[in-house]
Amino acid sequence: MSSRSRTWTATTGRANDYYAKWEADGTGQQVHDLLRDKTRRAQGRSTEPTAAVIDAQSAKTSANVAEGSQGIDAGKKIKGRKRHLITDTLGLVLAVLVTAANVHDTNGGKQLLDDLAAHHPSVTKVCADGGYQSSIVNHGAGHGSDVEVVPRTRVKGFEPLPKRWVIERAFGWLMQHRRLVRNYEALPQQSRTMIHWAMANKMSCELTGESVPTWRIETDNPAIPI
Repeated sequence: MSSRSRTWTATTGRANDYYAKWEADGTGQQVHDLLRDKTRRAQGRSTEPTAAVIDAQSAKTSANVAEGSQGIDAGKKIKGRKRHLITDTLGLVLAVLVTAANVHDTNGGKQLLDDLAAHHPSVTKVCADGGYQSSIVNHGAGHGSDVEVVPRTRVKGFEPLPKRWVIERAFGWLMQHRRLVRNYEALPQQSRTMIHWAMANKMSCELTGESVPTWRIETDNPAIPI
């Protein structure tokens, strides 16, 4: 093994060690939550929201994911895992749950509402799409939240839905991260942590005004491929 390979292996090992430790002690989520509060204040909002949006996204898994932690989303025809999210009206994550893809949106949504009520009791309004069953409305009411189902339109193609487009944008932010395009994590909890770090990266760039150059940017340096 070359010296460069040994250095790369050692660095990757240390990064994975920090990742595992920060996941176990909750550091990753604490960093995410602090950045979310700063981002909301920067936007002139209170740190605690009063309205939220709920939705789910299925993602394919890699070969290292155990069969027992994945399933088939019959509607989307995807075998993998499902990300259940609740965001505020800025698209910032308030609660996240990762399950097998065959778990119904409503079942995952109920667990998210429990989490939301425990950590963000100020939220009294939650918007959901037509894929959620009526029981989630009753479940939200039990926590003092008014869950409103925003029906999908009959228009062909993509059309942003009122109040719900912010969470679709949040899923788009997540899909810009290579580790979230496909679910590579061995455990669902690790997938949840990866979502927190992806959002932390997004909020850090927004707060600092930093943008990451992409391969589309031309360069005069011949060593950098265009």
